[in-house]
Amino acid sequence: VNVFRRCGPATKLDLAAGLRDAEVRLFFLLTNNRIGGFVPLCSMGSSASRLYSALAQTLSSAPLAQGAPYREPADVEPGDPDELLRECKEALRNRPPRLRRSFVFPGKNAKRGSQLRSFRVMQWNILAQALGEGKDSFVRCPPDALNWAERKYLILEEILTYQPDILCLQEVDHYYDTFQPVFNSLGYHSTFYPKPWSPCLDVESNNGPDGCALFFRKECFELVDSVSLRLTAMMVSTNQVAIIQKLRCKQTGRLLCVAVTHLKARSGWERLRSAQGSDLLYHLQHVTQGTCIPLLVCGDFNAEPSEDVYRRFATSSLNLNSAYKLLSTDGQSEPPYTTWKIRPSGESCHTLDYVWYSQHAFVVDSVLDFPTEEQIGPNRLPSYNYPSDHLSLVCNLNFRDEPDRLLEDVTKGIK
Repeated sequence: VNVFRRCGPATKLDLAAGLRDAEVRLFFLLTNNRIGGFVPLCSMGSSASRLYSALAQTLSSAPLAQGAPYREPADVEPGDPDELLRECKEALRNRPPRLRRSFVFPGKNAKRGSQLRSFRVMQWNILAQALGEGKDSFVRCPPDALNWAERKYLILEEILTYQPDILCLQEVDHYYDTFQPVFNSLGYHSTFYPKPWSPCLDVESNNGPDGCALFFRKECFELVDSVSLRLTAMMVSTNQVAIIQKLRCKQTGRLLCVAVTHLKARSGWERLRSAQGSDLLYHLQHVTQGTCIPLLVCGDFNAEPSEDVYRRFATSSLNLNSAYKLLSTDGQSEPPYTTWKIRPSGESCHTLDYVWYSQHAFVVDSVLDFPTEEQIGPNRLPSYNYPSDHLSLVCNLNFRDEPDRLLEDVTKGIK
C-alpha cells in the first residue's frame, strides 16, 4: 500500500490493471479512495441544510443510505412548476438579477424536421454542494453565495425556467433529499448513479456521494430499458459513471437513446478520458444497434475539442454532431466557453460540456445562447446570480422525417 501511495497516477493504473476488481477496490480504499493518494477531510460551510419548505412537501426526512436500491414512489402529490418557480424567485429576491439568455434559431435547419412538437434537452453540471463549499476554492466567489439554503433555489430556478423534457445533470449530491422528490412531483422519471469514490466524501458534513442523474418527463416519454455504468479504462473500473436509457417518444412512437456522463477531470488525464469515452461509445453502439436508434449524449467531458475523446465522438460510426456548434457562424466551431472560474491557480475558461445528437435522426431547432463576458462579470462563476461554475446547455430538437435516407446519404458521402 505504501508503494502504491507513492506511485504516480499512470503507474497506479498499470498496477491496478493486473488486479481483480475486489482487489482494486481494496487498494483504493487503503489509499483513502483516491488514485492520487491520501486526501484529508475538507471543511464545509455551515449550510449543508436540506430542502424542507412548501417547495416540495413530498420530500423525505432523510436520503436513502448509500447503495440502497431506489424505487420511484408510487403515490406522489403533484406539484405545480409555476408555483415552484414563483417560490424560487421569492427566496432569491435579495440576489442580483440572473443572467439573461435567449434562444438562437439556426436558419439552415428551418423546416427540415417533422411538424411535430419539438422536445427540450438540458445538460448541466450543477456543482456538487460539498465540492463548491469544501474543495473547489473559487477564490472570487463570496462564501455565502454558495450557501445551500439559497443556492438550491438558483439551481431549481434555472431548470424550471427552461422546463426541459429531458434533463441530464452531473455533480448531483442532493439527489434523494432535493432533486428526486421535487422533479418526481413535477411528473419526471428520475435515475441517479453515484461515483463509487466520490470526492464529496472527503468533505466534512457532506451529503453523500455526487453522481450523474437523468430525468425525463413521463407525459412525453416512457422508459424501455436502463443501464448504469462504471466506465472502464484498460479493463479497470474507474471512478466515472454514466447512465444510458432507451426511451419511447409517446407522440411519435419512435425509440431514442439518452446517455449522461461525467468524465475524469484535470489536465494530465487525457488518455484516461479517451479510454472512458471509448468504453462509453462501445456500450452506446450496443444499445443503439449501431445507428438504428437515435442517440443523445449529454455530459461534462472535461475535455476541450482538441482532445482525443472529443474526436472519438465526432468521428464515431454513430454519426454524432455537437448541438452547440450551431451557435458558430460556420456551424463547425464549439463555443469559446461552457465553464469560467477563478481558482488559486488562476483563471480557467474552457469548453468542456456537450450535447451530442444523431444528426441523421434529429434536427436542432434552437439552442440557448451563452452570456457574454460582461454579463458573467469579473468574478466569473459561480456567483450570487449563477449557482455553478458550468453554464447550462439547452436545446430544442425534433425527429427528422426520413432518418434512414439521410443516414444512407451520409454513408455514401463517407465512402
